Amino acid sequence: MAGDKGKRRVTKNELPSTLQRSGGAARATFARTLESAEEQYGDGERAHRTAFAALKHTHEKVGDHWEPKEKNGPSDARAEGGADSSRDTAGGVDANASKAHLYDLAKRLGVPGRSTMTKSELVDALQKANDASTRRAREAETR
Repeated sequence: MAGDKGKRRVTKNELPSTLQRSGGAARATFARTLESAEEQYGDGERAHRTAFAALKHTHEKVGDHWEPKEKNGPSDARAEGGADSSRDTAGGVDANASKAHLYDLAKRLGVPGRSTMTKSELVDALQKANDASTRRAREAETR
């Protein structure tokens, strides 16, 4: 597009590692939002938070990467409350998904004790499993 000349484009290598391991739609959503947010807020933490917030409306973190959500929309209490919310974030887990969906993800990720967990406990366990999976993937990349 003619109006895009001079506009910075985020490359795949500039994306967080979890997005480098994700599908094109996740990468594009994050990159487009980051580019726009950097124009408005400058390069920094606020632009990245904005890009992750947009990503979490369409994708959820599963292990060491992002996958499309079954239904678009806010993923947790913080996303529902907007930018000024002081509520907790679920770290990419779609806390608004059904308990059955969260259980299925926990099963995929091998979360122990999942059959007796409440929905809230599943969200917490998925966050921990995702973090551990991302850590292992990063360690493998540096070897």
